[in-house]
Amino acid sequence: MRTVAITGTRNTGHRSPDEYARLFTDYLGPFANGARFYIGGAKGIDSLSLLWLAGNTTADITIVVPGTVDQQPAEARQAVARMRGRIRKIVELRASELKSPAYHARNRWMVDHAGMTIGFPHGGEPSSGTWQTLNYTADQGKPRLIVPV
Repeated sequence: MRTVAITGTRNTGHRSPDEYARLFTDYLGPFANGARFYIGGAKGIDSLSLLWLAGNTTADITIVVPGTVDQQPAEARQAVARMRGRIRKIVELRASELKSPAYHARNRWMVDHAGMTIGFPHGGEPSSGTWQTLNYTADQGKPRLIVPV
């Protein structure tokens, strides 16, 4: 089974939902048949890609959060609750503190369990979690697809 980690910006208000749907159709769709996706369970790209994958594909979906789902932002909790029937597994890493190290550990977990990463960064934000995840993917010698948003 093909395994794909998804990473992306939390800042998605600069594009319309239709634009994201087209991006996901073009860049997630080709990988979706017979695939498992690891999604970070945050707001923004994580929630949007969860909703799109659950509504438009038969791919397996695993949500990975640094603490618990209950600690995620409202938008993310709502997306998980709405698509619960389509989510195969939820991995709660139960970090004691939800600070950068916990999010980086979550990102590394997803990359370590995936064969490739698809990233949707916003601008050049080199210190963002999205770029940290994409760079970690490259450091592991795994392919990455970068779709700037």
